[in-house]
Amino acid sequence: MVKKSLHNPECFEEIITRIHLLNKNSPAVWGKMNVCQMMRHCNHVLQVPLGKIKLPEINILFAAIGKITKWEIQVFNNGIPRNMPTFQKLIINFECDFEEEKENLLKTLEEYRTYYRNNNLPERHVLFGLMKEKDWGFLEYKHLHHHLKQFNV
Repeated sequence: MVKKSLHNPECFEEIITRIHLLNKNSPAVWGKMNVCQMMRHCNHVLQVPLGKIKLPEINILFAAIGKITKWEIQVFNNGIPRNMPTFQKLIINFECDFEEEKENLLKTLEEYRTYYRNNNLPERHVLFGLMKEKDWGFLEYKHLHHHLKQFNV
């Protein structure tokens, strides 16, 4: 079973190619976000390991659920469930500009890659707990893959 990672250059380019397949009228297969909102959401999620978005601390029960979820996704290499709850700071429910959001997402992906290459990724995630470099690459790829599938690319 192959585990894709945003740290693998081929997987990184795959994500970039899939983003370029989106257009402002790309329909969602599920969920409430339109394509522009999805790209902004993905951009915000990538800004967490960059330290640009700080997520609030969570209670011990949610932290335990987060660690179990991280373990389950890694062990079974399964996808992220549809319509899964997320942090309020990462919810995008307002209109935005497609081209601007696409450009911003691509720029943030490049910035993420620089952080990875410079060993600047954080050692902890509020929900998932301790994070190694491989955890970031795997989970960030899974998240982007999940939302690109949401828009059929």
